[in-house]
Amino acid sequence: MLKLPPPIWTLIYLVVGAALSWWLGWPALPGLPIPLLGIALVVIAFIAPVWAFLLFRREGTEIEPTSPTNRALVTSGPYAFTRNPMYSGLVLLALGIAIWVGAWPMLIAPVAVFATANWVHIPFEEAKMRRQFGAAYDDYVARVRRWV
Repeated sequence: MLKLPPPIWTLIYLVVGAALSWWLGWPALPGLPIPLLGIALVVIAFIAPVWAFLLFRREGTEIEPTSPTNRALVTSGPYAFTRNPMYSGLVLLALGIAIWVGAWPMLIAPVAVFATANWVHIPFEEAKMRRQFGAAYDDYVARVRRWV
């Protein structure tokens, strides 16, 4: 796993989507852009990650996904609904920007963010959490879905 933080990957995918859109003359999908919906999704995208960040700070645990260990297993707040509220927020942010802009190459960004999170970052983090927290983490996984 490359050690770039997930928000940096999101930014890279958005820049690639914008560059492709620019190169192709900003080709729109029928019905897009929808600026108000895009802006609403961008705003909503910050709720769960900020809430999760504040919980991590309160619990005194690491926010960096590549940290070797975590001090606490956080299962409250947005973690009661999804095991990955920060990644969900990044996917929603990229989707909101894509809908706001309306060019179909921008839709590459949310798909790429999801794929990178689901198949690169999350498996690494889940293995780390399983090693560190064992049965408590397995119980949590049995109760809460990876994505909403």
